[in-house]
Amino acid sequence: MHSLVFGNSFVFSVKKLDHGTKLQVDALLQVLKNNPFHPRLHTKPLHGKLAGFYSFRIGRDYRAVFKFLDNKKIFLLRVKHRKEVYK
Repeated sequence: MHSLVFGNSFVFSVKKLDHGTKLQVDALLQVLKNNPFHPRLHTKPLHGKLAGFYSFRIGRDYRAVFKFLDNKKIFLLRVKHRKEVYK
């Protein structure tokens, strides 16, 4: 099981989400803690300026960006709409 470290941007962006999406985030964070590459997350490695980071899906329209700090810690960077998250 991994421990999660929340960045300020992640916390701030989750607060802006609607209630239903926040519930999805909570459920998916539990999945992420147990298995960051679980098929339900659709985890993908990122490229370019975000190389070394990964993203996972939150519903159809949102993505969360994260990075492994070590074998047991995951740093959550941000959550945004899929059109904005990679900028």
